[in-house]
Amino acid sequence: MAQYREWKGTPYQLGGNSKRGIDCSAFVQQTLSTRFGINVPRSTAAQVDVGTQVRQGEMQLGDLVFFRTGYNSRHVGIYMGNGQFLHASTRDGVVVGDLNQAYWRKAFWTVRRVM
Repeated sequence: MAQYREWKGTPYQLGGNSKRGIDCSAFVQQTLSTRFGINVPRSTAAQVDVGTQVRQGEMQLGDLVFFRTGYNSRHVGIYMGNGQFLHASTRDGVVVGDLNQAYWRKAFWTVRRVM
């Protein structure tokens, strides 16, 4: 939650990598690097190949959750437990999302464990 408090209110910006604006994959990259010392690639397409795939029912804190949000469009966030994930939303910037919401249930793709 410290990462959420630090980044809350940061707007979404495709290609962004700072508190002036950040996209989902850069937010994941920044969070894993600064909070856990884990380096992952910059893009969602590359991040989905990192770590080990796990089943949705076996998710743990810090797992990366991936979504197919449109034709050739992907999204990534960090699982926080209790069905919640931290991500940079295209609409709302850095927020906590709920995997139980219909939109995210439908868009769910895969989970990767990098820690």
